[in-house]
Amino acid sequence: MRAIACSGAGFLLAVLWFDLMFDVQARGHPERDLPSEVRESISAYYARVTTTARPMNRLVVLAMLVTIGALVGELVRNDLPTWRALLSLALVVGAVVLAARRTVPNAVRLGSRADDVAQQSRLAHMILRDHVVCIGAIATVLLLQLPPA
Repeated sequence: MRAIACSGAGFLLAVLWFDLMFDVQARGHPERDLPSEVRESISAYYARVTTTARPMNRLVVLAMLVTIGALVGELVRNDLPTWRALLSLALVVGAVVLAARRTVPNAVRLGSRADDVAQQSRLAHMILRDHVVCIGAIATVLLLQLPPA
């Protein structure tokens, strides 16, 4: 189960890294004032990965579910000390819930470019913050999973 959990977490970490390569363009700019080229770059990326990349974007959802399943399996099989397995599960579930409830809807909305400049800038900054939180959570999961039990 640990190999599956680590593979899933590694995949999610890679996805977050790619997202952050676009998100970081928002750093250093006030929330209400992202330059148009930055907004265009970030929104074009999210339009691709949330909408036009179907069905490939479903692979991320599958990786999330497989990772959660593997972490539950670790608990059932007692593969790791309980505190490491529970903390790993809590971190992944927290990141997945954040993504499902806020990050992905905001990315879809930003990708649609339907909002005014100020709102698009706010969305870009919110997505950046969410991804920083998620990459920290998933990296921590790998740190908990990789050492020997």
